[in-house]
Order: sequence, then structure tokens, then C-alpha cells
Amino acid sequence: MEFKFDGSGEIAKGNYTSVRVAPVFKQTFPEVESAVRMKMNEEVVQYNDKFIDEKEFMYADPSFFNIFSFKLLQGDANYALTAANRVVLTKSTAKKYFGNENPVGKVVRIGTSANPYQITGVMQDCPSNSQIKFDFLASFSSLGVSSLENSYWDANYTTYLLLKSRQSRGPLQAKIASFMKNEMNGQGASINYYLEPFTSIHLHSEYKGFEPNNNIAYIYILEAVAVMILIIACFTYVNLNTARSMERAKEVGIRKVIGAGSQQLFWQFIGESALFCIISIILSLLAATALMPLFNQLTEKQLQASAFFSLPIIIGSVVLIVLVSLLAGGYPALILSKYHPVKVLKGSFKSTDSGRWVRKSLIVFQFSISVMLIVSTIIIQKQLTYIENRTFGYNRDHVLVMKMDKKMLNNYALIKQELKSDSRILNVSRCANSPINMKGTYPMRSPLMPDNLHLLVTANPVDEDFIQTMGLKLVAGTGLSKQDIEDLSFQNHGQNTYHFILNESAAKQLGWTPQQAVGKKMFLGNPRPGYVKGVIKDFNFESVHNAIKPLVLFPELPQTDGQLLLVKLNGAGLSQTLSFLETKWKQLVPNKPFEYYFLDDDFNKLYSSEIRLGKVLSVFAAIAVALACLGLLGLSSYTANLRSKEIGIRKILGARITSLFTLLSKEFLMLVLIALLIAFPITWLVMNKWLQTYTYRTTIEWWVFALSGVVIIMIALATISFHSIKAAIVNPVKSLRSE
Repeated sequence: MEFKFDGSGEIAKGNYTSVRVAPVFKQTFPEVESAVRMKMNEEVVQYNDKFIDEKEFMYADPSFFNIFSFKLLQGDANYALTAANRVVLTKSTAKKYFGNENPVGKVVRIGTSANPYQITGVMQDCPSNSQIKFDFLASFSSLGVSSLENSYWDANYTTYLLLKSRQSRGPLQAKIASFMKNEMNGQGASINYYLEPFTSIHLHSEYKGFEPNNNIAYIYILEAVAVMILIIACFTYVNLNTARSMERAKEVGIRKVIGAGSQQLFWQFIGESALFCIISIILSLLAATALMPLFNQLTEKQLQASAFFSLPIIIGSVVLIVLVSLLAGGYPALILSKYHPVKVLKGSFKSTDSGRWVRKSLIVFQFSISVMLIVSTIIIQKQLTYIENRTFGYNRDHVLVMKMDKKMLNNYALIKQELKSDSRILNVSRCANSPINMKGTYPMRSPLMPDNLHLLVTANPVDEDFIQTMGLKLVAGTGLSKQDIEDLSFQNHGQNTYHFILNESAAKQLGWTPQQAVGKKMFLGNPRPGYVKGVIKDFNFESVHNAIKPLVLFPELPQTDGQLLLVKLNGAGLSQTLSFLETKWKQLVPNKPFEYYFLDDDFNKLYSSEIRLGKVLSVFAAIAVALACLGLLGLSSYTANLRSKEIGIRKILGARITSLFTLLSKEFLMLVLIALLIAFPITWLVMNKWLQTYTYRTTIEWWVFALSGVVIIMIALATISFHSIKAAIVNPVKSLRSE
């Protein structure tokens, strides 16, 4: 389901819902057969004396096994998740904890409270290509969120609906809009839900699911490039076969003399092409199997080589063999089968002008694609360099991130004090969301705005050291203090007075300059009235695809929020610092394993698609250039053979090797220049459109095209020179002996 929160003309989108949606929709709409709520958490699992931090721990309703096709290997699906504190393990997880023992009926302790959970089943491991992956599946009732079922506002859960038929999606969508309008009547804002097919999430949804999504646009790009590479390979085969046509001319002549017809010869050459394709398919499957680990590393997937032997791949391979055989072998077969035996055996046949233009066109096409890939790769790398070197407004260097649990939050002050005792640790802070990619939409308004009018902002609960830890710049007012947090209390949660830090964009949306904003009263949601204490300079807290949005930093009770611990290091003696942190962690947090990552890892994840695309296009560009050069090599060999007698006569008349090399090369260089003229404007249009998807982007400069042109011309010259120089230095007597 897709979630939209609408108020005052602004819309926030997401793929989350409240716990109320599933039971209400199932009860209200006859189109809904079943519904399931899910939430992914990171939990500490205790078994015997071991504490293991499990990142793939999911909670789900009992209907999970009725809606999805995951199979239980042990246990009863009708019983496994029907009560609180029940959990199902995947097969590999069960083996990790219990070896060959039967885990059903045993107990493990979950979370900081070490609540006992009974193991009620063992299920198959989640497939590598599944959109939903987990190691533990616990009953949703274990979360204890039944009190939230009266509200649509606590939207932190994923909801899936099983419809009675595909055709009911449209009518149901129409009903949801009017239903939600009635449900939200008088609440000053509205929520609406949009159904999204499960099968379209991975490639088409703009919202991240349990697994990172891929962008279908990048899939189309790679498919198009792969098809162009295949076409280049076919054209290379055409040019190489054409170069060999002179060697096979007498073979064709003799076959025709002894009775072979043109049709028979045509299918003979097509058969040869098909044989090469079959061998190529076999070799490519073997190569793909061997390179699968590298491919999985590049794409961050876990694909299996067995996928190559599925029915769709086998059928696709057969179709590919037929198409490529006809495409690559058709033209050479047609030309060779039409040779006149008398002219061939007398050695007086010549290539037709139309044939030369076809071969030249193929070269132009090959080099056009090669140039497009080279330029595209350079521009992608240029954008990635721009992102890497852009001043984001924060300092992510040497910031270590650790996830906290509720027990740690209760002892946060002591943990912070102990960690800062080492001089190599510059600062320690906490926050709810990563400063690299902040999430969480809150309504914000000033007292001058009507109660039912608000602005939508991103907000992040932080402590007093967050601004200093992240190197944010205050442009007005002051930062949060420890007292600002200590003044908050559970007893007065609804009446607490908060202090807020706005970014420049948030102050501007409220109609204030940074200096005017300081001291102004504002509201962040209904339970958080307070005053603006400071304004920070805008910084990129999301991907550079998006413009900087209004942001609010606010203090929160340590026990209620702030799940990330940020540790700013000075960068010296990193291994010793990590050893100190681990020692302190084991003393202060004995029930949670010491695990960490650096903020740079979050940054790289934001742009992983672009990084992978750049790497793949680099490989494709190298392959395309190599194939284009092979085609050029074949055509230059063919031309040198055709003009061997002309070259011999020119040498006798006094022509130098340099002039002969120029004579043979300029025709091919002209083809490369034509390819450049075709490729440059097309690439500029395509890559300019791609860059438009970024709010903050690099520019396409002239030197990118100049560098690509020089590189491709040098490669072409190196390719041509082999046969051109060879033809230019040959003894003219040898060339003219047959005349």
C-alpha cells in the first residue's frame, strides 16, 4: 500500500500505515480476503550464554502464512503466530542456534527485556530473489501495539492486503478514497491510501520495501546497452566474414562448378553462423557461472547459477541463436552465395559499391555506440565525483555509528561519559535517524497559522551534542543544551515545552529570517509546543536527487527516542580506538554484541545504484570498443587486400610509406569522425536528461566529448595501422606478380 498524508496542500508519501488499517479494511471492504501487518526490527537474541544481534527480525500477523507462499517445514501454520511471544525460525537460523536438534518447543529470549519466546516452527529460508527476507518471524501481538488500533496516525508498519480477485483492485481503490474522507472528517488533515501491486514493488515503486528496490529505468538502460553490444558483435562478425570472403571465394566457385546452388551455399553459411552461436552460448553460460560471484558482488544480490538452466533462459537462448545466426550470418551468406564461379576462379571478381557502403555503415554504428558508452561512463563518474566532493553542510569523516536498544537509552548518560574518557573520541551524540538520510514527517505550524493549517517537515530527535558531532553550522541563536532535555518529563509529556533547531528552509517556510526565527513560538505536532532556539545552515540530509527540505531538530527523552549512537573519532590510532570502544561496550552493554559501521557506509548506500551503473557501463564500453575495433580490423584487412595492386603501382611510382598509410587510413578515420558527430548530440541529450533527476548535479563540459573523441581516434588509428602499414611496406613486385 502507498500512504499519503495531505494537509494544507502539502503531501508526504510513504509505504507505511498504522496498525488500524489491516483489521478495518478487512472488516469494511468485501474485496479484501485477508490482511497482514508486518514490522522489521533489529533484536538481540539470547540463547544460553550467547547474545546475538539479529538484524532480520520481523513481526507479522498469523495470516502471513495464508497470504504468502513461505512453507513451514516443522510446526503448524495455523498455530505458529496466534499468540504473543511466539517465533518461527528459518532453516539456516535454526541450524545456527541448535545444530541438528529439533528447536520446536524450545525457548529463546528476545530484546533488552529478555522476554521468553517459544519457538513454534521452522520454515524454509527466504529465496534470494524475495522482496521479503528475514531470519526470525515473531507474532505481531508480541509488539503490544493493540492500543494503537484506534488511530491512523502511528504509521510505522507495513500492510499487505490479499484481494479476492485481480479485478477488484480498481473498485476497492475507489472505495478507499471516500471511506478515508469520512474517517478523517474533522481532524484538520487527511490520510489516503493507494494500492500498489506486490509484484511491482521491487522495480517500479518509489518506496523502499524490506529489501532495497531497483530502479526499472536502470534495468532498461542496461538491457538497451546489452542489445547494442550484441548488435555490435553481429556487425563485427559481418565485417570479419567479409574480410575472409576473398579467402573463401575460390571455395564458393569450385562448389558452384560441381553443382552447388546459391540457396544451398546460403544455408551452409547460415549453418556455420548458427554453430558459432551455439558454441558462444555454451561458453557464455560457463563464463557467467564462473563470474557469478563477481556479478553478485557488483549488484549486491545473491543470484544462483542454477537460474541459467531455467525454462525461460533455455527458450530465450534458442531464440537468440536463431536471431543472431540470421542477423550476423545473413549478409555474408548472401554475398558469398552470389559469387559467379567463372569470375571467382579467374580472380577477377570485385566487391560492389553497395556492399562497401553497408560495411562502412556498420563501422559507423559500432563506433557511435562505443563513443556513447564512453561519454556516458565519464559523465556518470563525473557526477559521482561531484557528489563525493560536494560540500553537504556536515562532516561525516570518522563518524562511527552503533545501534542502541532501550536498556542502553536508560544508561545513556553513563555510556556517553565513559566513551568520551578517551582523548581519541572527540564527541558522542545520539539521534533517531541517520543524518545522511533522515526520515520522519511531522506537521509544523506557528501560532499565527490556523489550528488546522500546518507545514510538513522532516524532524529528527537528537541530543545536545548532535550539531557539534556532525559539524553543522549555526547561523542564528544557539544549539540545544543538556538542560533542554532534562526539563522534559514523562509526567508532563503533553505539556512539555520544547526547544527547536530549524534549518534555513524551515525558517523561510514559516516566514522568518534565521535571526527573526530565534525565540519564536511554534508547534511540532500537537504534543510538542515550544520555541525556536537556533537556526542551522541548510545541509543535505537526503540524496542529492532531492532539494533540501525544511528540517527540525528537537530534544527528546533518552528513554523514548534516539536509537543511533554517533561517535566522532579524531582518526588517529583507529584500531586502538576500536579496541577501547569494544572493551567499554562489553562492560557497559554486556547483553548486546559490539557492532558498528561508519557514516560513510550510509552515504555510499544512497548512491549504490549510480556506482553500480558506472561500473557496468565501464565494462560495456570496453567490450563495445574492443568489438568495434575487431570490425574495423576486418574491414581494413579487406580494403588492403582489394587495393594491394594499387598500392604496388603507387610504390613503383615513388609513393612513400607515410603517404600510403595516410591513403589507407583517412577513409576509416572519416568513418570514425562521422560516428563522433552522430554520437555526441545523442549522448548529450540522454545524459542531460539523466542529470535532471538530480537537484544538485555536475555540468556536461566540452572536454568530456573532446577526451572521448581523442581516445576513440587513437584506438581506431592503432587498429587500422596494423594492416595499413603491412600493406604499405609489402614488396610491390609481389603485389603485381599476378597481373
